[in-house]
Amino acid sequence: MNSIALLLASALAAASPTQRPIVLATTTSFQDTGLLDVLVKKFTEQGGAPVKPIAVGTGEALAMGQRGDADVLVVHAPKSEEEFVKAGFGRERKALWHNDFVLVGPKADPAGIRGGKSGLEAFKKIAGTPKAVFASRGDKSGTHKKEQDLLAKAGLEKWPNVLSTGQGMSETMRIASEKQAYTLADRGSWLFARSILDLDMLVEGDAVLFNPYHVIEVDPAKFPKVNAEGAHKFAQFLLSPEVQKFVGEFGKEKFGQPLFVPDAK
Repeated sequence: MNSIALLLASALAAASPTQRPIVLATTTSFQDTGLLDVLVKKFTEQGGAPVKPIAVGTGEALAMGQRGDADVLVVHAPKSEEEFVKAGFGRERKALWHNDFVLVGPKADPAGIRGGKSGLEAFKKIAGTPKAVFASRGDKSGTHKKEQDLLAKAGLEKWPNVLSTGQGMSETMRIASEKQAYTLADRGSWLFARSILDLDMLVEGDAVLFNPYHVIEVDPAKFPKVNAEGAHKFAQFLLSPEVQKFVGEFGKEKFGQPLFVPDAK
């Protein structure tokens, strides 16, 4: 039994016998910001069924949905999400919120990207600097997919000097800090962890670094055993005006800016 299956079995075993749990496959960035735990608590306090989050990369979250091992997904890889829904695995894909990606790296900045406005130019400079190392998640997550997309758009096949972590966002930033490497991070995770990292935010604000999140209900027509009712209730909770307003304020007091910008209509 793999680690995801063990997590799933443990989650189901811990659920209340009177309420069927909602299995949420989501991203480590949603978890690392602290927002996930807060929203799950709010949902259950309002009478919702137990939510059992499994935080993995977006690629693995979508794979869980393709196997029918999750009821609802919160992910951030638009192209892969669209393919997932088109293939009949998901329904009701709705925009939740967004933030953006930022390029962070050593204070010494050997590639000289500090203050640049182009993410693609920054990628080229890092790749063209012999002493520059890039810490890649290498896990098919939404962040890794974005990194690979930016590499291709910058005309690069791969990183000359890459450190593939195979880890989530928080751990990848920690490794980048330890190894004095550059990395791509979502703004929310960066803001949450920056005080303990020996890294600076070097490039931000480019439109190509946009990072949208969506909620997708796994389609019960494909997997009749999924908790379709629970998934729908949780998705509607996330999309509700109350939660969207809360998300738009989350992080402002501590970081001076929200970690996410609400998008639900």
